[in-house]
Amino acid sequence: MFSPVTLLRVAIILAFLAGWELLSRSGWLYRDVVPSWLAIGKALADLLLHADYYFNLGVTAGEIAAALAIGGVSGLAVGIVLGSNRFLAKAYEPYLYYLGPTPKIIFFPIMIMWFGVGPGSKIALGVLSCFFPVALSAAAGMRQIDKVLIKVGKSFRANTWQTVWKIYLPAMRHPIINGIRLGLGVALIGTLLAETKLSNKGIGFLIIQAYSVFDMPRMYAMLIVLFVLAIGANALVGRLGGLHTIRR
Repeated sequence: MFSPVTLLRVAIILAFLAGWELLSRSGWLYRDVVPSWLAIGKALADLLLHADYYFNLGVTAGEIAAALAIGGVSGLAVGIVLGSNRFLAKAYEPYLYYLGPTPKIIFFPIMIMWFGVGPGSKIALGVLSCFFPVALSAAAGMRQIDKVLIKVGKSFRANTWQTVWKIYLPAMRHPIINGIRLGLGVALIGTLLAETKLSNKGIGFLIIQAYSVFDMPRMYAMLIVLFVLAIGANALVGRLGGLHTIRR
């Protein structure tokens, strides 16, 4: 038997699908602004049969992966430093809170000047987007670590690397996973926004290209694929965090 929560989730999805289809057939909006699910399905099937789409998907995936790796590692390092040092936290952490909510797309012209119009500027914008949530989550996680664990590490004369690897990271597992999840989402947004502004490849480029010729079914089909892939990546990150808990 399905739980009430599962049934409610299914009902919400079915209501959305039905509402979309009714709006599509109502004629209230201009043609293809809300295409039927049949038209979107045909566009999706056509999309998945073309190798060019997978090439552009690979470009975007590579940029997001690079942005998440660079932004995640640098954010984690900064978060550990700020979380372990009150003086530095008071001096620098307010900047993270002020700059974190700032729309990173406003820095894109600077990224273009620094890294050119190629993948470098897209990755840089993704790094900038990803860095802040990871750094803030890591700093908050550091402050939640039981002081007894740190004293035990010192009693065993653990060096800095051993303390970080054996004590800090395991104890900060959940804040880090949450930070990575948030970082993945904003890195995806930042990278795609950059691709829609100035690019000749990538999913963002394909989406804006479909929009420019008013091919709405194709545009929605690409958005659906992105939505599914983002959910899958998010679930994978959560799953990896869960596996680490079980192994411990």
